[in-house]
Amino acid sequence: MNGKTALITGANSGLGKALALALAHEGWRVGLVARNAERGAAAMAEIAAATGNQELHLFVADLVEQTEIHRLAAEVNAQFAQLHLLINNAATAYPTRQLSSDGIECALAVNHLAPFLLTHLLLERLKASAPARIVTVGTRMNTALEFNDLQWERRRYRQQQAYGQSKLGNLHFTFELARRLDGSGVTANCVFPGVFRSNLGGTDGAQGWFWTLVAAVLGWALPTPEQAALRVLFVATHPLVGGISGTYFGNRKPLRAPAQALDVRANRQLWRASEMLTGILPLAPGPLRQLRP
Repeated sequence: MNGKTALITGANSGLGKALALALAHEGWRVGLVARNAERGAAAMAEIAAATGNQELHLFVADLVEQTEIHRLAAEVNAQFAQLHLLINNAATAYPTRQLSSDGIECALAVNHLAPFLLTHLLLERLKASAPARIVTVGTRMNTALEFNDLQWERRRYRQQQAYGQSKLGNLHFTFELARRLDGSGVTANCVFPGVFRSNLGGTDGAQGWFWTLVAAVLGWALPTPEQAALRVLFVATHPLVGGISGTYFGNRKPLRAPAQALDVRANRQLWRASEMLTGILPLAPGPLRQLRP
């Protein structure tokens, strides 16, 4: 064991499982966050058998629910005295607009607010374990958030646009978080792992016939999750990235973020909206578009 502890969300399959496997091979103590206990246990057993690493810990939580995220963070803080790496990997897509029990549009809840809230709840443990890293797995879409309609209440819901805008939140979050963590010994970066073989949204009904057909016909040409994981592992573990924070990475190189994500005022505006939507701050009167940095 190397004395380091990592927590990975969405770790029972695909990219998350590949990341957990790689870190376990390197002797990390790994916490695997999965939505389904049975699939999570199966993934953990497979990784233990492949690596001989017995320092694997399963945490079961549905990240669409904020009460689940609070419970998850409490369990992680109770079980891990140190936390050196948090990889916010879990993401999904929905074919239609759906609301969580918190009244949050589900893509926004899972893809942006879940990493925002979980990171907030684990931040003191990360700071106490510094040097530590926060890596959020993003996507590459040239889009912009509609601050006056974050939850698609005024527009016709479109799966791809809702997914892309919720994932753009990862960049807003990363850039603002990095500024707030300056000097703490904790870095925050976002990484695009590339297009690879993925079942994104499959358990939430987002893999329609078209994408199923594309996967069947062209899947052989796409990188595997293990290949995609190399990009994330570079940002998560490589010494060259140790002092870098607030950067959007692609394949070991910085990427240019969409224009809105480079706007400091927009970063702060989404941060404040996220604080309110997660209950970190009480809701302010009036629509979110009235928020100012």
